[in-house]
This record gives sequence, structure tokens and C-alpha cells, in this order.
Amino acid sequence: MTGDFAAQLLAQMLWTAVLISAPLLGLTLIVGLVISIFQVVTQVQEVSLVFVPKILAAVLALAVFGPWMLRKLVGFAANLIGSIPGYF
Repeated sequence: MTGDFAAQLLAQMLWTAVLISAPLLGLTLIVGLVISIFQVVTQVQEVSLVFVPKILAAVLALAVFGPWMLRKLVGFAANLIGSIPGYF
């Protein structure tokens, strides 16, 4: 295994991690921004007002995108494990 191959494998792993985490992080980011704008407009500074909708959005995102995220992760792992003999 060369250094170039290891770097390519690392880049592939990091890109898969970004793809898997994007729906969850994106949805919670949007919900956080909407709640923050609501807090600024109404001047309500309740701490739990931010966390509860974010948690609900994260659970919703996992329920909706969870199967896709799992298929993506299992596909990456199967590809990695299946190509182990070619690494040597």
C-alpha cells in the first residue's frame, strides 16, 4: 500500500462521512437559524426553545434519511472489505 493509495482511501472515507452527515446537519442548521431569527424578532431568549426543535428535527431527519445513510455506509464498507485482497 502506497502513500498515494492511503491518501485516496482517506479522501474517499471523508467524502462518504460528509455525504452521510449532510442531511442531519443541514436540517438541524436550518431549524436552528429559523428559531434564532424567531428569537431575535420576538426577543424571547429561552434556551430550551433552541434545543427541543433541533432534537425533533434530528430525529425526523434520521427517520427520513436513515435508510439512505445506512445503505451508503454499508456500501462503502462492503466495497472497502471486498477490495482488501487487492491491497496487497
